[in-house]
Amino acid sequence: MSNCKPATTPVDDKQKLSVHDGDPEMDATFYRSITGALQYLTLSRPDIAYAVNQACLYMHKPRAAHWNLVKRILRYLRGTIDHGLRISVSSTTDLKAYSDADWAGCPDTRRSTSGYCVYLGDSLVSWSSKRQQTVSRSSAEAEYRGVANAAAECCWIRNLLHELHVHINKATIS
Repeated sequence: MSNCKPATTPVDDKQKLSVHDGDPEMDATFYRSITGALQYLTLSRPDIAYAVNQACLYMHKPRAAHWNLVKRILRYLRGTIDHGLRISVSSTTDLKAYSDADWAGCPDTRRSTSGYCVYLGDSLVSWSSKRQQTVSRSSAEAEYRGVANAAAECCWIRNLLHELHVHINKATIS
């Protein structure tokens, strides 16, 4: 895929993949190998975390539509090869968190996916994108679960910074 046409985004947010999408003829070992490598790449490329999370949901029995998602991620990476996580010195130690959730986004289980990112000053220090453990009854409940996960992560980061003798004087903004 080194000569492929780059994609502008890592995933098509309008398309909802299902376990039953596409032709079942797919080399599962090769699929697992590529998605496993993409999981490691999310350590320095949080912009692909959601897309890789979606691809990993189908590792047990991948199909052609799931392989198309992986190829799109690879096409996106081809176009953004110079992007990555940059940690820089910041004049502030404000802790800020952002979260979001989609309500019943999975067409198979109707579970929601939530994610968050936490900034210390201008640097991204923590992020997550994962399927919620239970089905939410409303979009408000799905969003609440996402905010609760972000708040728990902020508490953990604040405690870690306190143990490292880095004191944050302001409340966390989320």
